[in-house]
Amino acid sequence: MSENRWLVVGLGNPGPKYAGNRHNVGQMVVNELARRADVRFSAHRGHAATAEVRLGTGPGGAPGPRVVLSKPTSFMNVSGGPVASLTNYFKIDRAMVVVVHDELDIPFAEVRLKRGGGEGGHNGVRDISKTLGTREYIRVRVGIGRPPGQMDPADFVLRDFSSRERVDLPWLLDAAADAVELIITAGLEAAQLRFHTHTVEP
Repeated sequence: MSENRWLVVGLGNPGPKYAGNRHNVGQMVVNELARRADVRFSAHRGHAATAEVRLGTGPGGAPGPRVVLSKPTSFMNVSGGPVASLTNYFKIDRAMVVVVHDELDIPFAEVRLKRGGGEGGHNGVRDISKTLGTREYIRVRVGIGRPPGQMDPADFVLRDFSSRERVDLPWLLDAAADAVELIITAGLEAAQLRFHTHTVEP
């Protein structure tokens, strides 16, 4: 029987126009994971860019779990199609899907992890749940905070991080990438213990 693989999906919108948006922080995290593994993304027929890596080490120093890093090339609100295509193509169990995305209801620079539950108004996550037919996948929720004043949240997420936020952004991406790695190498509960027990700060 073939070795099980993980699928790590970084959500965002395609193209340079959106690359620095808060809404694209999930893709930024997956880019950081690819940078650590020294791999490049290539186009996949499932409307996504993918890169295959191994994270961490296994028993006796053997290579760690096999992971498909992916960035849908569809727009955020229709992320479900690419995610379903990749899970089917690589024969990945839904329980081994990790979706990394921005979260308005978590303060900036905090990371929270969960399996299942509601989508919290996030249209990309909602579309994934609908297309996969389950909510029982893992979510790495990267806090971007609420918009200031009366700003529409839809406008807020499609703006780049502020100059002040960009100071701490590399650290936040590093922390979220660490969370993904810990989920895959040690399990969700171990990762939650680390990231939920203490406030994540630079």
